[in-house]
Amino acid sequence: KNNKFAWPIRGPIISQFGPKKGGLYNDGINIKAKEGAPVKASEDGLVAYVGNELKGYGNLVIIKHSGGWITAYAHLLKSSVKRGQKISKLQPIAFVGSTGNVDSSQLYFGLRKGRDAVNPEVYLK
Repeated sequence: KNNKFAWPIRGPIISQFGPKKGGLYNDGINIKAKEGAPVKASEDGLVAYVGNELKGYGNLVIIKHSGGWITAYAHLLKSSVKRGQKISKLQPIAFVGSTGNVDSSQLYFGLRKGRDAVNPEVYLK
């Protein structure tokens, strides 16, 4: 575990990584948080995506990191970064919301190594 990713926000995990009821699968974790709470970048990187075109995720920010790592932050109220922007670890990048297919304010946090989704809890310090 060379990568020491920081928690993007503190709060209880309300949906774990992995298979869910009804054949669904969570490729990240969902963290309960107060609407408007600041979301921080988990690691240094470059903003690869800001938008809401991915179905179900609502407002989404994706950051590319060294070593082929990617973090995703979804259900955001709004983001405060732009595509192509360099980001420092723990820099505020967005605000918690309830956009996409969720009914309470929370942060979806996804972590990928290359194309593979991994359980963020294993890599968060």
